[in-house]
Amino acid sequence: MSGAAAPSAPGAPLPEFPTTLGHPRPLWMLFMTEFWERFAFYGMRWALVLYIVAQFYQGSGAGEAPANQLYGAYLALVYAAAIFGGYVADKVIGYQRSILLGAVVMAAGLFLITVPNEQVFRLGLATIIAGNGLFKPNISTMVGQLYGMGDPRRDSGFTIFYMGINAGAFLAPILTGILADKVFGTPEMPSYKVVFIASGVGMLLSLAWFWVGRRQLQGVGRPPVGAESRGRVLGVLIGVLVAIPAIYFLLTIGAGALAWVLGALFVALCVMILVEGVREGPVQRDRAIAMLIIFAFNVMFWMFFEQAGSSFNFLADKIVDRTFGDWVFPVAWFQSINPIAILALAPVFAWLWVKMGNANPSIPRKFGLGLIFNGLAFLLLMFALSSLVDDAGMIPFWTLFAVYVIQTVGELFLSPIGLSMVTKLAPMRLVGFGMGGWFLSTGIGNNLSGIFAGHVSGTGGMTVESAHAGYTFGFWALLGAGALLFVIAPLVQKLMHGVK
Repeated sequence: MSGAAAPSAPGAPLPEFPTTLGHPRPLWMLFMTEFWERFAFYGMRWALVLYIVAQFYQGSGAGEAPANQLYGAYLALVYAAAIFGGYVADKVIGYQRSILLGAVVMAAGLFLITVPNEQVFRLGLATIIAGNGLFKPNISTMVGQLYGMGDPRRDSGFTIFYMGINAGAFLAPILTGILADKVFGTPEMPSYKVVFIASGVGMLLSLAWFWVGRRQLQGVGRPPVGAESRGRVLGVLIGVLVAIPAIYFLLTIGAGALAWVLGALFVALCVMILVEGVREGPVQRDRAIAMLIIFAFNVMFWMFFEQAGSSFNFLADKIVDRTFGDWVFPVAWFQSINPIAILALAPVFAWLWVKMGNANPSIPRKFGLGLIFNGLAFLLLMFALSSLVDDAGMIPFWTLFAVYVIQTVGELFLSPIGLSMVTKLAPMRLVGFGMGGWFLSTGIGNNLSGIFAGHVSGTGGMTVESAHAGYTFGFWALLGAGALLFVIAPLVQKLMHGVK
Protein backbone atom coordinates (compact mmCIF):
# COMPACT_ATOMS: atom_id res chain seq x y z
CA MET A 1 0.00 0.00 0.00
CA SER A 2 1.35 3.41 -0.95
CA GLY A 3 2.59 5.59 1.83
CA ALA A 4 1.30 8.80 0.24
CA ALA A 5 -1.56 10.76 1.68
CA ALA A 6 -4.90 9.72 0.24
CA PRO A 7 -5.61 11.75 -2.86
CA SER A 8 -9.29 11.21 -2.16
CA ALA A 9 -9.09 13.77 0.63
CA PRO A 10 -11.05 16.98 -0.06
CA GLY A 11 -9.08 19.26 -2.35
CA ALA A 12 -6.33 16.72 -3.18
CA PRO A 13 -5.61 16.01 -6.85
CA LEU A 14 -6.48 12.66 -8.42
CA PRO A 15 -3.65 10.35 -9.45
CA GLU A 16 -2.98 9.89 -13.16
CA PHE A 17 -4.56 6.46 -13.50
CA PRO A 18 -3.81 4.37 -16.59
CA THR A 19 -7.02 3.62 -18.46
CA THR A 20 -8.68 0.50 -19.81
CA LEU A 21 -11.54 0.93 -22.29
CA GLY A 22 -11.53 4.63 -21.51
CA HIS A 23 -11.95 4.33 -17.73
CA PRO A 24 -9.44 4.37 -14.84
CA ARG A 25 -7.92 0.90 -14.50
CA PRO A 26 -8.83 0.53 -10.79
CA LEU A 27 -12.51 0.61 -11.84
CA TRP A 28 -12.11 -2.90 -13.22
CA MET A 29 -10.49 -4.16 -10.00
CA LEU A 30 -13.41 -2.70 -8.01
CA PHE A 31 -15.75 -4.24 -10.59
CA MET A 32 -14.44 -7.75 -9.85
CA THR A 33 -14.31 -7.20 -6.09
CA GLU A 34 -17.97 -6.22 -6.19
CA PHE A 35 -18.72 -9.10 -8.58
CA TRP A 36 -17.65 -11.69 -6.00
CA GLU A 37 -19.29 -9.88 -3.09
CA ARG A 38 -22.57 -9.75 -5.01
CA PHE A 39 -22.11 -13.42 -5.94
CA ALA A 40 -22.01 -14.14 -2.22
CA PHE A 41 -24.98 -11.89 -1.43
CA TYR A 42 -27.27 -13.08 -4.22
CA GLY A 43 -26.10 -16.68 -4.07
CA MET A 44 -28.07 -17.19 -0.87
CA ARG A 45 -30.75 -14.51 -1.39
CA TRP A 46 -33.18 -16.76 -3.27
CA ALA A 47 -32.91 -19.47 -0.64
CA LEU A 48 -33.47 -17.46 2.54
CA VAL A 49 -37.28 -17.30 2.77
CA LEU A 50 -37.70 -20.83 1.39
CA TYR A 51 -35.15 -22.14 3.91
CA ILE A 52 -36.80 -20.33 6.83
CA VAL A 53 -40.21 -21.85 5.99
CA ALA A 54 -38.78 -25.34 5.39
CA GLN A 55 -36.38 -25.44 8.36
CA PHE A 56 -38.16 -23.50 11.08
CA TYR A 57 -41.87 -23.81 10.10
CA GLN A 58 -41.83 -27.38 8.72
CA GLY A 59 -42.94 -26.14 5.31
CA SER A 60 -46.21 -24.61 6.53
CA GLY A 61 -47.68 -21.67 4.58
CA ALA A 62 -48.17 -19.94 7.92
CA GLY A 63 -44.39 -19.41 7.95
CA GLU A 64 -44.41 -17.28 4.78
CA ALA A 65 -45.36 -13.99 6.45
CA PRO A 66 -42.74 -14.19 9.25
CA ALA A 67 -40.13 -15.37 6.70
CA ASN A 68 -40.92 -12.39 4.47
CA GLN A 69 -40.69 -10.01 7.40
CA LEU A 70 -37.38 -11.44 8.63
CA TYR A 71 -36.00 -11.20 5.09
CA GLY A 72 -37.15 -7.58 4.82
CA ALA A 73 -35.65 -6.74 8.21
CA TYR A 74 -32.38 -8.42 7.24
CA LEU A 75 -32.13 -6.44 4.00
CA ALA A 76 -33.11 -3.23 5.78
CA LEU A 77 -30.37 -3.63 8.36
CA VAL A 78 -27.84 -4.55 5.66
CA TYR A 79 -28.43 -1.14 4.11
CA ALA A 80 -28.91 0.75 7.39
CA ALA A 81 -25.52 -0.48 8.58
CA ALA A 82 -24.04 1.37 5.63
CA ILE A 83 -24.50 4.64 7.54
CA PHE A 84 -22.03 3.55 10.18
CA GLY A 85 -19.73 1.93 7.65
CA GLY A 86 -19.61 5.14 5.63
CA TYR A 87 -18.81 7.18 8.73
CA VAL A 88 -16.09 4.73 9.84
CA ALA A 89 -14.45 5.01 6.42
CA ASP A 90 -14.77 8.80 6.30
CA LYS A 91 -13.46 9.50 9.77
CA VAL A 92 -11.75 6.49 11.34
CA ILE A 93 -9.90 3.91 9.19
CA GLY A 94 -10.37 4.89 5.52
CA TYR A 95 -12.15 3.12 2.70
CA GLN A 96 -9.64 0.40 1.88
CA ARG A 97 -9.39 -0.93 5.43
CA SER A 98 -13.17 -0.73 5.87
CA ILE A 99 -13.67 -2.89 2.77
CA LEU A 100 -11.12 -5.49 3.87
CA LEU A 101 -12.50 -5.76 7.41
CA GLY A 102 -16.08 -5.89 6.14
CA ALA A 103 -15.24 -8.75 3.76
CA VAL A 104 -13.76 -10.83 6.59
CA VAL A 105 -16.80 -10.31 8.83
CA MET A 106 -19.28 -11.05 6.02
CA ALA A 107 -17.55 -14.31 5.17
CA ALA A 108 -17.78 -15.39 8.81
CA GLY A 109 -21.52 -14.66 8.84
CA LEU A 110 -22.16 -16.59 5.64
CA PHE A 111 -20.55 -19.71 7.11
CA LEU A 112 -22.49 -19.24 10.38
CA ILE A 113 -25.91 -19.44 8.70
CA THR A 114 -25.10 -22.99 7.59
CA VAL A 115 -25.82 -24.12 11.16
CA PRO A 116 -29.45 -25.42 11.26
CA ASN A 117 -30.41 -23.62 14.46
CA GLU A 118 -32.72 -20.59 14.39
CA GLN A 119 -30.74 -18.56 16.95
CA VAL A 120 -27.40 -19.27 15.24
CA PHE A 121 -29.03 -18.53 11.88
CA ARG A 122 -30.12 -15.09 13.08
CA LEU A 123 -26.68 -14.52 14.61
CA GLY A 124 -25.17 -15.33 11.22
CA LEU A 125 -27.50 -12.84 9.53
CA ALA A 126 -26.47 -10.21 12.09
CA THR A 127 -22.81 -10.88 11.34
CA ILE A 128 -23.39 -10.53 7.58
CA ILE A 129 -25.18 -7.24 8.22
CA ALA A 130 -22.28 -5.85 10.28
CA GLY A 131 -19.71 -6.79 7.64
CA ASN A 132 -21.79 -5.51 4.74
CA GLY A 133 -22.14 -2.14 6.45
CA LEU A 134 -18.37 -1.71 6.26
CA PHE A 135 -18.10 -3.05 2.71
CA LYS A 136 -21.03 -1.94 0.58
CA PRO A 137 -21.16 1.88 0.81
CA ASN A 138 -17.40 2.26 0.72
CA ILE A 139 -16.64 0.35 -2.44
CA SER A 140 -19.34 2.41 -4.21
CA THR A 141 -17.82 5.61 -2.85
CA MET A 142 -14.38 4.56 -4.10
CA VAL A 143 -15.74 4.32 -7.64
CA GLY A 144 -16.72 8.00 -7.39
CA GLN A 145 -13.24 8.87 -6.10
CA LEU A 146 -11.68 7.66 -9.35
CA TYR A 147 -13.26 10.55 -11.29
CA GLY A 148 -13.14 14.32 -11.00
CA MET A 149 -16.43 16.07 -10.24
CA GLY A 150 -16.78 17.34 -13.83
CA ASP A 151 -15.63 14.14 -15.53
CA PRO A 152 -18.24 13.19 -18.19
CA ARG A 153 -17.30 9.50 -17.75
CA ARG A 154 -18.64 9.45 -14.21
CA ASP A 155 -22.21 8.20 -14.82
CA SER A 156 -20.92 5.73 -17.41
CA GLY A 157 -18.35 4.44 -14.88
CA PHE A 158 -21.04 3.86 -12.28
CA THR A 159 -23.16 2.03 -14.83
CA ILE A 160 -20.20 -0.24 -15.69
CA PHE A 161 -19.67 -0.85 -11.97
CA TYR A 162 -23.37 -1.68 -11.69
CA MET A 163 -22.83 -4.31 -14.37
CA GLY A 164 -20.25 -5.95 -12.08
CA ILE A 165 -22.87 -6.12 -9.37
CA ASN A 166 -25.29 -7.81 -11.72
CA ALA A 167 -22.81 -10.18 -13.33
CA GLY A 168 -22.31 -11.73 -9.89
CA ALA A 169 -26.04 -11.61 -9.19
CA PHE A 170 -26.77 -13.44 -12.47
CA LEU A 171 -24.35 -16.32 -11.99
CA ALA A 172 -24.95 -16.86 -8.28
CA PRO A 173 -28.57 -18.17 -8.31
CA ILE A 174 -27.86 -20.43 -11.30
CA LEU A 175 -24.79 -22.02 -9.72
CA THR A 176 -26.16 -22.26 -6.17
CA GLY A 177 -29.51 -23.48 -7.52
CA ILE A 178 -27.77 -26.32 -9.39
CA LEU A 179 -25.72 -27.20 -6.31
CA ALA A 180 -28.85 -27.23 -4.11
CA ASP A 181 -31.26 -29.03 -6.47
CA LYS A 182 -29.06 -31.28 -8.60
CA VAL A 183 -25.67 -31.97 -6.99
CA PHE A 184 -26.27 -32.12 -3.23
CA GLY A 185 -30.08 -32.21 -3.09
CA THR A 186 -33.27 -32.53 -5.12
CA PRO A 187 -35.94 -30.00 -6.20
CA GLU A 188 -38.17 -31.47 -3.47
CA MET A 189 -35.42 -31.29 -0.79
CA PRO A 190 -32.81 -28.66 -1.75
CA SER A 191 -29.52 -28.56 0.13
CA TYR A 192 -29.64 -24.99 1.42
CA LYS A 193 -26.50 -25.54 3.49
CA VAL A 194 -24.48 -25.89 0.28
CA VAL A 195 -26.00 -22.64 -1.00
CA PHE A 196 -24.70 -20.79 2.04
CA ILE A 197 -21.25 -22.43 1.86
CA ALA A 198 -20.89 -21.44 -1.80
CA SER A 199 -21.78 -17.87 -0.90
CA GLY A 200 -19.14 -17.86 1.82
CA VAL A 201 -16.52 -19.00 -0.67
CA GLY A 202 -17.57 -16.18 -3.01
CA MET A 203 -17.00 -13.66 -0.23
CA LEU A 204 -13.51 -15.01 0.39
CA LEU A 205 -12.74 -14.55 -3.33
CA SER A 206 -13.92 -10.92 -3.09
CA LEU A 207 -11.59 -10.36 -0.14
CA ALA A 208 -8.63 -11.89 -1.97
CA TRP A 209 -9.29 -9.87 -5.14
CA PHE A 210 -9.31 -6.54 -3.31
CA TRP A 211 -6.31 -7.46 -1.15
CA VAL A 212 -4.20 -8.18 -4.22
CA GLY A 213 -5.52 -5.37 -6.41
CA ARG A 214 -5.67 -2.46 -3.98
CA ARG A 215 -2.20 -1.21 -4.97
CA GLN A 216 -3.72 0.03 -8.24
CA LEU A 217 -5.58 2.68 -6.25
CA GLN A 218 -2.35 4.68 -5.67
CA GLY A 219 -3.45 5.76 -2.22
CA VAL A 220 -7.12 6.50 -2.98
CA GLY A 221 -9.16 5.33 -0.01
CA ARG A 222 -6.31 5.25 2.51
CA PRO A 223 -6.98 6.32 6.13
CA PRO A 224 -7.46 10.04 6.89
CA VAL A 225 -4.31 11.95 7.80
CA GLY A 226 -3.42 11.15 11.41
CA ALA A 227 -5.54 7.98 11.42
CA GLU A 228 -3.04 5.51 9.97
CA SER A 229 -2.65 3.51 13.20
CA ARG A 230 -3.61 -0.15 12.96
CA GLY A 231 -4.94 0.15 16.48
CA ARG A 232 -7.90 1.95 14.96
CA VAL A 233 -8.69 -1.13 12.88
CA LEU A 234 -8.66 -3.23 16.05
CA GLY A 235 -10.98 -0.70 17.68
CA VAL A 236 -13.42 -0.90 14.78
CA LEU A 237 -13.32 -4.72 14.92
CA ILE A 238 -14.18 -4.61 18.64
CA GLY A 239 -17.02 -2.22 17.79
CA VAL A 240 -18.30 -4.68 15.16
CA LEU A 241 -18.24 -7.55 17.67
CA VAL A 242 -20.24 -5.40 20.10
CA ALA A 243 -22.69 -4.38 17.36
CA ILE A 244 -23.54 -7.93 16.27
CA PRO A 245 -25.67 -8.75 19.37
CA ALA A 246 -27.45 -5.40 18.97
CA ILE A 247 -28.22 -6.22 15.32
CA TYR A 248 -29.41 -9.67 16.42
CA PHE A 249 -31.84 -7.94 18.78
CA LEU A 250 -33.15 -5.71 15.98
CA LEU A 251 -33.82 -8.81 13.88
CA THR A 252 -36.06 -10.15 16.65
CA ILE A 253 -38.17 -7.09 17.54
CA GLY A 254 -40.45 -7.32 14.53
CA ALA A 255 -40.63 -5.40 11.27
CA GLY A 256 -43.06 -2.80 12.62
CA ALA A 257 -40.85 -1.82 15.55
CA LEU A 258 -37.81 -1.85 13.28
CA ALA A 259 -39.53 0.64 10.97
CA TRP A 260 -39.61 3.16 13.84
CA VAL A 261 -35.93 2.57 14.62
CA LEU A 262 -34.93 3.06 11.00
CA GLY A 263 -37.14 6.13 10.72
CA ALA A 264 -35.37 7.71 13.70
CA LEU A 265 -31.99 6.94 12.14
CA PHE A 266 -33.11 8.51 8.87
CA VAL A 267 -34.22 11.71 10.61
CA ALA A 268 -30.89 11.93 12.45
CA LEU A 269 -28.99 11.40 9.22
CA CYS A 270 -31.00 14.11 7.44
CA VAL A 271 -30.21 16.57 10.22
CA MET A 272 -26.47 15.80 10.12
CA ILE A 273 -26.29 16.15 6.34
CA LEU A 274 -28.26 19.40 6.41
CA VAL A 275 -26.06 20.86 9.16
CA GLU A 276 -22.95 20.05 7.14
CA GLY A 277 -24.60 21.43 4.00
CA VAL A 278 -25.42 24.72 5.74
CA ARG A 279 -21.84 24.92 7.02
CA GLU A 280 -20.53 24.61 3.44
CA GLY A 281 -22.79 27.36 2.08
CA PRO A 282 -26.20 27.89 0.41
CA VAL A 283 -25.37 25.94 -2.76
CA GLN A 284 -24.32 22.84 -0.84
CA ARG A 285 -27.31 23.29 1.49
CA ASP A 286 -29.72 23.23 -1.45
CA ARG A 287 -27.99 20.22 -2.99
CA ALA A 288 -28.29 18.35 0.30
CA ILE A 289 -32.02 19.14 0.41
CA ALA A 290 -32.45 17.86 -3.16
CA MET A 291 -30.59 14.66 -2.29
CA LEU A 292 -32.81 14.04 0.74
CA ILE A 293 -35.98 14.53 -1.33
CA ILE A 294 -34.74 11.89 -3.75
CA PHE A 295 -34.01 9.61 -0.80
CA ALA A 296 -37.70 9.71 0.17
CA PHE A 297 -38.80 8.52 -3.28
CA ASN A 298 -36.08 5.87 -3.19
CA VAL A 299 -37.89 4.34 -0.19
CA MET A 300 -41.02 3.91 -2.30
CA PHE A 301 -39.15 2.30 -5.17
CA TRP A 302 -37.46 -0.39 -3.08
CA MET A 303 -40.53 -1.15 -0.97
CA PHE A 304 -42.08 -2.73 -4.05
CA PHE A 305 -39.04 -3.67 -6.12
CA GLU A 306 -37.63 -5.92 -3.40
CA GLN A 307 -40.42 -8.49 -3.69
CA ALA A 308 -37.94 -10.54 -5.71
CA GLY A 309 -36.43 -12.17 -2.64
CA SER A 310 -39.71 -12.56 -0.77
CA SER A 311 -43.24 -12.65 -2.22
CA PHE A 312 -42.10 -13.26 -5.81
CA ASN A 313 -40.34 -16.43 -4.61
CA PHE A 314 -43.57 -17.77 -3.14
CA LEU A 315 -45.46 -16.63 -6.26
CA ALA A 316 -43.00 -18.56 -8.44
CA ASP A 317 -43.16 -21.61 -6.19
CA LYS A 318 -46.95 -21.81 -5.84
CA ILE A 319 -48.74 -19.86 -8.59
CA VAL A 320 -46.48 -19.63 -11.67
CA ASP A 321 -46.57 -22.52 -14.15
CA ARG A 322 -42.87 -23.42 -14.49
CA THR A 323 -43.26 -26.68 -16.41
CA PHE A 324 -41.81 -27.19 -19.89
CA GLY A 325 -42.63 -30.78 -20.78
CA ASP A 326 -40.79 -32.93 -18.25
CA TRP A 327 -38.52 -30.10 -17.13
CA VAL A 328 -39.38 -27.61 -14.37
CA PHE A 329 -37.76 -24.16 -14.36
CA PRO A 330 -36.08 -23.79 -10.93
CA VAL A 331 -37.41 -21.10 -8.62
CA ALA A 332 -33.84 -19.92 -7.98
CA TRP A 333 -33.30 -19.08 -11.64
CA PHE A 334 -35.94 -16.34 -11.61
CA GLN A 335 -33.41 -14.37 -9.55
CA SER A 336 -31.07 -14.33 -12.56
CA ILE A 337 -33.56 -12.63 -14.90
CA ASN A 338 -33.05 -9.17 -13.39
CA PRO A 339 -29.23 -9.21 -13.53
CA ILE A 340 -29.07 -10.69 -17.06
CA ALA A 341 -31.51 -8.01 -18.21
CA ILE A 342 -29.23 -5.39 -16.61
CA LEU A 343 -26.19 -6.86 -18.34
CA ALA A 344 -28.08 -6.61 -21.63
CA LEU A 345 -29.61 -3.17 -21.08
CA ALA A 346 -26.99 -1.32 -18.97
CA PRO A 347 -24.65 -0.72 -21.95
CA VAL A 348 -27.61 0.72 -23.84
CA PHE A 349 -28.39 3.09 -20.97
CA ALA A 350 -24.71 4.01 -20.54
CA TRP A 351 -24.50 4.84 -24.26
CA LEU A 352 -27.82 6.69 -24.13
CA TRP A 353 -26.77 9.03 -21.30
CA VAL A 354 -23.56 9.94 -23.16
CA LYS A 355 -25.32 10.26 -26.54
CA MET A 356 -28.09 12.52 -25.21
CA GLY A 357 -25.60 14.91 -23.62
CA ASN A 358 -27.39 18.05 -22.44
CA ALA A 359 -30.73 16.57 -23.54
CA ASN A 360 -30.54 14.00 -20.71
CA PRO A 361 -33.62 13.84 -18.49
CA SER A 362 -32.93 15.44 -15.13
CA ILE A 363 -32.08 13.21 -12.17
CA PRO A 364 -35.56 13.59 -10.60
CA ARG A 365 -37.21 12.79 -13.95
CA LYS A 366 -35.11 9.65 -14.26
CA PHE A 367 -36.20 8.65 -10.78
CA GLY A 368 -39.84 9.31 -11.71
CA LEU A 369 -39.51 7.03 -14.73
CA GLY A 370 -37.98 4.37 -12.50
CA LEU A 371 -41.02 4.45 -10.22
CA ILE A 372 -43.45 4.33 -13.14
CA PHE A 373 -41.77 1.34 -14.80
CA ASN A 374 -41.76 -0.47 -11.46
CA GLY A 375 -45.49 0.22 -11.31
CA LEU A 376 -46.03 -1.19 -14.80
CA ALA A 377 -44.58 -4.50 -13.63
CA PHE A 378 -47.26 -4.67 -10.96
CA LEU A 379 -49.90 -3.75 -13.55
CA LEU A 380 -48.89 -6.86 -15.51
CA LEU A 381 -49.26 -8.99 -12.38
CA MET A 382 -52.70 -7.48 -11.75
CA PHE A 383 -53.73 -8.52 -15.26
CA ALA A 384 -52.24 -12.01 -14.99
CA LEU A 385 -53.82 -12.74 -11.61
CA SER A 386 -57.22 -11.53 -12.74
CA SER A 387 -57.37 -12.75 -16.36
CA LEU A 388 -54.72 -15.42 -17.05
CA VAL A 389 -55.23 -17.91 -14.19
CA ASP A 390 -55.75 -21.45 -15.56
CA ASP A 391 -57.89 -24.24 -14.13
CA ALA A 392 -55.03 -25.34 -11.89
CA GLY A 393 -54.78 -21.87 -10.35
CA MET A 394 -51.54 -21.01 -12.15
CA ILE A 395 -50.44 -18.03 -14.24
CA PRO A 396 -48.16 -18.32 -17.32
CA PHE A 397 -44.40 -18.43 -16.90
CA TRP A 398 -43.85 -15.48 -19.23
CA THR A 399 -45.72 -13.07 -16.95
CA LEU A 400 -43.30 -13.30 -14.01
CA PHE A 401 -40.37 -13.36 -16.44
CA ALA A 402 -41.65 -10.11 -18.00
CA VAL A 403 -42.20 -8.56 -14.57
CA TYR A 404 -38.50 -8.92 -13.78
CA VAL A 405 -37.52 -7.38 -17.12
CA ILE A 406 -39.88 -4.40 -16.72
CA GLN A 407 -38.63 -3.80 -13.20
CA THR A 408 -35.08 -3.87 -14.56
CA VAL A 409 -35.84 -0.97 -16.87
CA GLY A 410 -37.11 0.98 -13.87
CA GLU A 411 -34.03 0.05 -11.87
CA LEU A 412 -31.69 1.31 -14.58
CA PHE A 413 -33.41 4.67 -14.56
CA LEU A 414 -32.85 4.93 -10.83
CA SER A 415 -30.24 2.85 -9.05
CA PRO A 416 -26.90 3.47 -10.82
CA ILE A 417 -27.86 7.12 -11.26
CA GLY A 418 -28.57 7.27 -7.51
CA LEU A 419 -25.06 6.12 -6.62
CA SER A 420 -23.57 8.76 -8.89
CA MET A 421 -25.98 11.42 -7.57
CA VAL A 422 -24.81 10.99 -3.98
CA THR A 423 -21.17 11.57 -4.90
CA LYS A 424 -22.23 14.80 -6.66
CA LEU A 425 -24.69 16.22 -4.13
CA ALA A 426 -23.46 15.10 -0.69
CA PRO A 427 -21.43 17.58 1.39
CA MET A 428 -17.75 17.13 0.49
CA ARG A 429 -16.67 16.01 3.96
CA LEU A 430 -19.50 13.47 4.32
CA VAL A 431 -19.63 11.70 0.96
CA GLY A 432 -19.32 8.26 2.58
CA PHE A 433 -21.95 9.21 5.11
CA GLY A 434 -24.18 10.45 2.27
CA MET A 435 -23.74 7.10 0.55
CA GLY A 436 -24.77 5.50 3.81
CA GLY A 437 -27.90 7.65 3.69
CA TRP A 438 -28.68 6.36 0.21
CA PHE A 439 -28.44 2.81 1.48
CA LEU A 440 -30.48 3.63 4.59
CA SER A 441 -33.34 4.90 2.43
CA THR A 442 -33.04 1.68 0.44
CA GLY A 443 -33.05 -0.24 3.73
CA ILE A 444 -36.23 1.45 4.94
CA GLY A 445 -37.86 0.46 1.65
CA ASN A 446 -36.64 -3.11 2.10
CA ASN A 447 -38.09 -3.37 5.59
CA LEU A 448 -41.41 -2.08 4.28
CA SER A 449 -41.12 -4.61 1.45
CA GLY A 450 -41.08 -7.42 4.01
CA ILE A 451 -44.17 -6.03 5.73
CA PHE A 452 -45.90 -5.66 2.36
CA ALA A 453 -44.88 -9.19 1.30
CA GLY A 454 -46.30 -10.51 4.57
CA HIS A 455 -49.69 -8.99 3.66
CA VAL A 456 -49.46 -10.48 0.16
CA SER A 457 -49.00 -13.96 1.67
CA GLY A 458 -51.66 -13.48 4.35
CA THR A 459 -51.89 -15.68 7.44
CA GLY A 460 -52.06 -19.04 5.69
CA GLY A 461 -49.78 -18.58 2.70
CA MET A 462 -50.05 -16.90 -0.70
CA THR A 463 -53.18 -17.35 -2.82
CA VAL A 464 -54.21 -15.89 -6.16
CA GLU A 465 -56.62 -13.57 -4.35
CA SER A 466 -54.11 -12.31 -1.77
CA ALA A 467 -51.46 -11.76 -4.44
CA HIS A 468 -53.87 -9.84 -6.70
CA ALA A 469 -54.98 -7.55 -3.87
CA GLY A 470 -51.42 -6.81 -2.76
CA TYR A 471 -49.98 -6.19 -6.20
CA THR A 472 -52.90 -3.92 -7.12
CA PHE A 473 -51.96 -1.70 -4.20
CA GLY A 474 -48.35 -1.75 -5.37
CA PHE A 475 -49.30 -0.49 -8.84
CA TRP A 476 -51.30 2.50 -7.62
CA ALA A 477 -48.72 3.47 -4.98
CA LEU A 478 -45.87 3.47 -7.52
CA LEU A 479 -47.85 5.27 -10.21
CA GLY A 480 -48.80 8.01 -7.73
CA ALA A 481 -45.24 8.45 -6.46
CA GLY A 482 -43.82 8.61 -9.99
CA ALA A 483 -46.38 11.20 -11.10
CA LEU A 484 -45.70 13.35 -8.02
CA LEU A 485 -41.96 13.32 -8.66
CA PHE A 486 -42.51 14.40 -12.25
CA VAL A 487 -44.55 17.37 -11.01
CA ILE A 488 -41.94 18.58 -8.52
CA ALA A 489 -38.92 17.72 -10.73
CA PRO A 490 -38.23 21.36 -11.79
CA LEU A 491 -38.04 22.45 -8.13
CA VAL A 492 -35.69 19.58 -7.22
CA GLN A 493 -33.49 20.30 -10.24
CA LYS A 494 -33.26 23.96 -9.25
CA LEU A 495 -31.99 22.92 -5.82
CA MET A 496 -29.22 20.93 -7.50
CA HIS A 497 -27.57 24.09 -8.90
CA GLY A 498 -26.48 22.63 -12.22
CA VAL A 499 -25.70 19.07 -11.16
CA LYS A 500 -26.92 16.67 -13.85
